[in-house]
Amino acid sequence: MTGLNEAFIITKEKRDELVEKDAKSDEIIRPILRGKDIGRNSYTFADLYVITAYKGISLIMKETYPAVFEHLKQFEERLRKRGQCEGTATSPGSNQHHWLELDNNVSREKLDDFNSPKIMWAETMRIHKNNRTNFPRFSFCDEPMTTDKTCFIAIAKDHPFFILGFMNSAIGRYSLKRCVSILDDGGYLLQKSYLETVLLPSTSDTETIQQVEKLVEDALHDETPEVRRKIDNLYYKLFSFSQEEIQFIEKDNSILNARNLSVAK
Repeated sequence: MTGLNEAFIITKEKRDELVEKDAKSDEIIRPILRGKDIGRNSYTFADLYVITAYKGISLIMKETYPAVFEHLKQFEERLRKRGQCEGTATSPGSNQHHWLELDNNVSREKLDDFNSPKIMWAETMRIHKNNRTNFPRFSFCDEPMTTDKTCFIAIAKDHPFFILGFMNSAIGRYSLKRCVSILDDGGYLLQKSYLETVLLPSTSDTETIQQVEKLVEDALHDETPEVRRKIDNLYYKLFSFSQEEIQFIEKDNSILNARNLSVAK
């Protein structure tokens, strides 16, 4: 996302320093999460911030945000050498954007998407041998948090808790095993293109949706085994799975080896 994290991703101390020098700096500095900060139904904020130097901000940066400009000025040579900027003599860049701006031509409007309620997950997700139940790990955030390139977000305007509950459910785990790219015996690559192939339950059963969403809200604060089982059972009900099918899914989910997609016996 940035092209040079050292310049654009800053600590709370640096953020406070820039805001103290110029209060307007706060307008373009936002909290940021990394893939390793995303847990199951929760996340941990590591007091890191990103300078949201959107496409076109270079036209006003020096005059409007002088403290941020002076901070980025320290990295000018390295920022210019990025592949999307000027590059180097031996590897010319594409000159897509000004050296003061983030890579990938991020628009102000796109950055505003992060202000919306969203489901978040790490690009790479592993099943840990000492805690096999802590998987999958999708979380919900209704704060104006941005994420780095090791995370993905989905803006969930309708029934976000219903979608989150499914992705963290037993059926969600079973589906991920078959839809995403498997890196090794304990790793899943959860890029958006893969997750778009996961089938969500389609239902007009408002009562069940409300039951699921209430339980998922509870799970955001404390996901007990009892709450997790109730959520799983409601999704089983929506898919009309038989007891035999449920047993197959749960036995398959107990297999740690991600590459083992054979029939669970």
